Amino acid sequence: MYKSFEMELAGRTLRVDVGRVAKQANGAALMHYGDTVVLSTATASDKPREGIDFFPLSVEYNEKLYAVGKIPGGFNKREGKASENAVLTCRVIDRPMRPLFPKDYRNDVTLENLVLSVDQDCAPELTAMLGSAIATAISDIPFDGPTASTQVGLVDGEFVFNPTAAQKEKSDLALTVASTKEKVIMIEAGANEVPEDKMIEAIFAAHEVNQKVIAFIETIVAECGKPKHDYVSFAVPEELFDAMKEIVTPEEMEVAVFTDDKQTREENIRKVTERLEEAFADNEEWLAKLPDAVYQYQKKVVRKMILKDHKRPDGRAIDQIRPLAAEVDLLPRVHGSAMFTRGQTQICTVTTLAPLSEAQKVDGLDEAETSKRYMHHYNFPSYSVGETRPSRGPGRREIGHGALAERALVPVLPSEEEFPYAIRTVSETFESNGSTSQASVCASSMSLMAAGVPIKSAVAGISCGLVTGETDDDYLVLTDIQGLEDFFGDMDFKVAGTKKGITAIQMDIKIHGLTRPIIEEAIARTRQARIYIMDEVMSKAIAEPRPQVGKYAPKIIQMSIDPSKIGDVVGQRGKTINAIIEKTGVKIDITDDGNVSICGTDAENMEKAKKMIAIIVTDLEAGMVLEGDVVSIKEFGAFVEFAPGKEGMVHISKIAKQRIEHVEDVLTLGDHVKVVCLGKDKMGRLSFSIKDVAE
Repeated sequence: MYKSFEMELAGRTLRVDVGRVAKQANGAALMHYGDTVVLSTATASDKPREGIDFFPLSVEYNEKLYAVGKIPGGFNKREGKASENAVLTCRVIDRPMRPLFPKDYRNDVTLENLVLSVDQDCAPELTAMLGSAIATAISDIPFDGPTASTQVGLVDGEFVFNPTAAQKEKSDLALTVASTKEKVIMIEAGANEVPEDKMIEAIFAAHEVNQKVIAFIETIVAECGKPKHDYVSFAVPEELFDAMKEIVTPEEMEVAVFTDDKQTREENIRKVTERLEEAFADNEEWLAKLPDAVYQYQKKVVRKMILKDHKRPDGRAIDQIRPLAAEVDLLPRVHGSAMFTRGQTQICTVTTLAPLSEAQKVDGLDEAETSKRYMHHYNFPSYSVGETRPSRGPGRREIGHGALAERALVPVLPSEEEFPYAIRTVSETFESNGSTSQASVCASSMSLMAAGVPIKSAVAGISCGLVTGETDDDYLVLTDIQGLEDFFGDMDFKVAGTKKGITAIQMDIKIHGLTRPIIEEAIARTRQARIYIMDEVMSKAIAEPRPQVGKYAPKIIQMSIDPSKIGDVVGQRGKTINAIIEKTGVKIDITDDGNVSICGTDAENMEKAKKMIAIIVTDLEAGMVLEGDVVSIKEFGAFVEFAPGKEGMVHISKIAKQRIEHVEDVLTLGDHVKVVCLGKDKMGRLSFSIKDVAE
């Protein structure tokens, strides 16, 4: 039966239609927020997937260009692979919802979001987050929700909830917060150096808004919700744990796990696993569950030692950062390079500079963003974790980490007027054992400075972890978590920023939310850590941006011309501008408002191109002295080209001081000559003289 529910959310109407479409899905909600329309569905398989030890959740966010009245480009004229924005939206839907499904659930679950119509003032991404939460909550799929999500902007010092497109343009903050009824469960933020206390205030202001949305969702569930279905549990039997402890005692497992070397730990666990496999060789059911059981056994031992004894696997103090190292200029021919090492995590970032014309074109649902001048890409090869697998291009994790680092660095970049370059940084993961995304922020900051990009401040990033006990007050926050503490812990709280404030946050958790004291402590710890990293390591490698771009980087000269003269510079079918490029070897970009960028590596040729353009757009007057090449000889005189498409005629009588019979007696094709403009003749044509040039 079709039912519709409405509430006012940040000054706009949120409407949810249930039972109107997609009735064969386990749960479906047709979401309307303003004129944005998204169909969100939740579907689960009837039976668990065989042979896996994880919950198989898939999240999809399908952008259809008809939603903004566009036809896709290319030959096929249909949408291709998911855009970067779609991938990031999938991740931000997944992260708050995944912890709320049963950990022992093995049925495939797909959360699908189809964007049907887009109102630029009502974000389809937020609408999809709410839609996925509602579709799952009203379905029969086991789920400990609902969740709600709110976006927060900061305009003129005031918080704005679910900001419009115009407000986003002026905002110093792009924050998304997801909550359960009791706690904050996900944080994603980009910010213009927002102070920590202001960020905390924004997070919990959003949490309050989320409570109103959750109350609204609960009314929908009360009327339309299905009973949750039973499922086959894949939890490890307690009797298996008991048997394992008789063969490998907790003390032995502690010795195996607690080392600062990842490879040593993995070898120790391999030997432990072999002992258990031999002991359970006759029990096929237990052998099938053994990998998950060993993982759970390690997890229990590590969590107990951290929480009760304040003992970390590598022996560090709770707030201690692993050994750090930083260096620049590793690669001689690139425009900028830097390497940052934290324990067994190592990132090398390479910076490349190019003309603004090489900025990335963006074809998506956001009409405000059509190009990206700064691009950050992150790569995670298998060798970085000692594994072997074929490279299939960047996955969702790589795209997400790249976007996080990009978001962290954008606030400190110079404007296009200050630094007229497109900028690409690529972070190569050489070694990984925890928080490579934040190491890439540090490496990228140094690489940009080494390339001569005048960033406003260094940016550093660090991640905090968490181990919780039975109550909200029983917890321990860990600074600079390594891989093991991430796997077995409850939180990966990444914060990047300058000394002035935060530029990016990404929070992933595996539990049902965080309290305010935990969030406040994590943010305080990350500030302390990133300032230490900047002062003690990064500044010693490179303290400030280099005053100029490097030897091998392109140089750019800028000039402005009258927009009405752009056609003169370009010429018919680009003939004039292509001739300038061919003569000088530079690259030229002209904007509609007359800003000209001349890019090249040879300063002399760049100046030559600038002079040519200046001549083309200048209205010549009597007395002006010009230089050019003889390009044509006639009986009555010679034609001199001052710049491509800009010529002048020197009458035979104005070539030499003495009388000459033939132009060829003095000039030949290709001669470089200096002339003076005599003004216009009786027919209104400009004439020039060689003999009247002042000595």
